[in-house]
Amino acid sequence: MEAFKDPFFPGIHFSPGALRAMIADLTFANGLSRARKRALLVTADFALMSAALPAALLLRGVSLQAMADPRVLAVLLLPVPVALVIFWRLGLYLAVLRYITGKAMPIVMAGTLGAGLLMFGGLVAFAPDLPPELAAIHAMLALLGVSGMRFGLRRLLHRSGEGHRAPVLIYGAGGAGQQLVAALHLGHEYRPIAFVDDDVALQGSTVSGVRVHSPADMATLARRWNIREVMLALPNISRARRRLIVSQIERLGVEVKTIASLNDVVAGRARFSDLRHVTPTDLLGRDPVPPNPDLMERNIAGKVVLVTGAGGSIGSELCRQIVRHKPAALVMLDVSEFALYTINTELRDKLGAEAPRLYAILGSVQNPNRMRAILRRFQVQTVYHAAAYKHVVLVEENIIEGLHNNIFGTRVIAEAAVETGVETFILVSTDKTVRPSNVMGASKRVAELICQALDRDSKTTFCMVRFGNVMESSGSVIPRFREQIEHNGPVTVTHREVERFFMTIPEAAQLVIQAGAMAKGGDVFVLDMGQPVRILDLARSMIRLHGFVPYVIDESGHAEEPAGDIAIRITGLGKGEKLYEELLIGNNPSGTEHPRIMTASEKAMTPAELKGLLDDLWAACKDFDLARIQHLLIEAPLDYRPNDTVIHDLMWPAESDRARTAPALRLVEGNAARGTPG
Repeated sequence: MEAFKDPFFPGIHFSPGALRAMIADLTFANGLSRARKRALLVTADFALMSAALPAALLLRGVSLQAMADPRVLAVLLLPVPVALVIFWRLGLYLAVLRYITGKAMPIVMAGTLGAGLLMFGGLVAFAPDLPPELAAIHAMLALLGVSGMRFGLRRLLHRSGEGHRAPVLIYGAGGAGQQLVAALHLGHEYRPIAFVDDDVALQGSTVSGVRVHSPADMATLARRWNIREVMLALPNISRARRRLIVSQIERLGVEVKTIASLNDVVAGRARFSDLRHVTPTDLLGRDPVPPNPDLMERNIAGKVVLVTGAGGSIGSELCRQIVRHKPAALVMLDVSEFALYTINTELRDKLGAEAPRLYAILGSVQNPNRMRAILRRFQVQTVYHAAAYKHVVLVEENIIEGLHNNIFGTRVIAEAAVETGVETFILVSTDKTVRPSNVMGASKRVAELICQALDRDSKTTFCMVRFGNVMESSGSVIPRFREQIEHNGPVTVTHREVERFFMTIPEAAQLVIQAGAMAKGGDVFVLDMGQPVRILDLARSMIRLHGFVPYVIDESGHAEEPAGDIAIRITGLGKGEKLYEELLIGNNPSGTEHPRIMTASEKAMTPAELKGLLDDLWAACKDFDLARIQHLLIEAPLDYRPNDTVIHDLMWPAESDRARTAPALRLVEGNAARGTPG
């Protein structure tokens, strides 16, 4: 068998037999009690320091015959137990060998220095014939022996468990990387093989016992050591640089993990040793622009704030952001009991006694009496209207309910806001309102028109904030892709060319709040979403980040490239879906005081025109006349252009036929009973 070469100390070689023998001895010693282990260490230190005496004499050129003189022998030996006493009193024997660090060196130096000074005094006083520098030589040899034995044993103890530890590369040899190496040495899962760092000054050096290599060496290291994981120890780099580094690592076919962000570490939410998979959120999002405190507080501080859809992805994050800016009260409204319970419990547990007044209200925005009662009871001053059905395909298959919630629900809560004197009303909108190809986008565009029309003749300031997909939200492709990868695929992508804008949930919520603070009335704010992301590339990247090789299967079931580990299946565009999304209807955006928020001037309907459209839509909903609904949406100034004229509602035409023969059983009667305007 080939001799073992230590990756941390390349010059040191062990034969397999010698290594096994040493590890066996250590395994035996591990079974001893703490008292016996300490006795062994004291004995070993005494032997090493005693053996250093003749070595010091020989190095100085003094004959060993000098030790035959009892006085000389006493002068030389007496400092040894003195050093042991110093070691004991300073706690050297309390340290566990497996976890000993450089912090033990001052104790060893103190003990050997004390012994050296005592020996120096003894030589001058009782053995003037011997050179006094013997004391310094002995102290140096003792220091090397005592410390070297400990760190050598620690290395062997670590080596004894490395057969079952996975070899890993660590990208980043800075402070975070060094802390990560220390944590990995203490654990039993990973064995750090090498650092990789862009800093040329560090390359070729050894940091925390681990060699630092250039990024160009990663492929060689991965092959040589059969690396399956690379860990990023770069907690505070920009996302642009992180994307570049990950793109280099992806080609190795390994898993990529990262330590916690610097903000999470500082806030006490995580430690540097906490590891997780690199996610698209780490790569796709931009480095956030710090929020403007004045804009964040303008509509919140000291005010009663209502969030509709408070249990949803955006609504819940709005609640988290709002409570940080000291509202007088936060009213959380949602139709989902579980979602409302979750955000209410989270905020109460997190804030404790520091929480503002929190009210969790169950209810639907389609109920006008309930909405007016809530706004009056709590004297709401600011409304963030995030309640909506946003899943394109589901709304295509449930058109009536989609319109009830997105259009008539917005009308109910907006009119109630005007009636009860709400100061500011912010509609959370979507990029799918721009030249919509689906009912969901068209319904949200009508919701925008409702807010624009109401702003004309009311004291309530209305505005709309439009943005694209948020990462990790319910219905987002990212959690779906992750789940599919964990189940070994296939990962489903609708079209190889489909692109979407992405933004992190916290950034989106912050920008919604700040945009609302700049509203003058009837504003359409558009968030800067950055560059669109090709969904097929996103799927490939996520698969590679999990250490797998992706391959694509087209709509006909044929593989477009050699089979890998996880398939990406092209399924075809869903009902109402587009290849590309847009954020602006016109091309005339204007800047604002925030660099990532623009405002657009877009055409609106007069209140009379809008009322006619809403009345016609409501009548068509009552009659379950989906063909009429489609015609009205196409004719309205929405620029609605469906991909085809097929009506995808799951209740069409069966429900329509039933409605004509049994009007008393129409679905709309239930909505009318709830108070939806007709």
